[in-house]
Amino acid sequence: MNTDTIGQMAGNVWAALNEAEALDTKQLKKNAKLKNDRELYAALGWLAREGKVNFTAGNDSKEIIVSLVQSC
Repeated sequence: MNTDTIGQMAGNVWAALNEAEALDTKQLKKNAKLKNDRELYAALGWLAREGKVNFTAGNDSKEIIVSLVQSC
């Protein structure tokens, strides 16, 4: 995995979130067509560093809900 690949995966995650209000990590991985958690978390790290995503706790203590930052 290199930065180009991570950037492409981040684009897939952004596109999936752009179509939905918010997704949990399992749904997000499926909708972004990522193979494993490692790819998902690398992409989320990229988007988080750019300030493009919000994270909130889900109902389950292990669940994370991800959404795009709303620009004004």
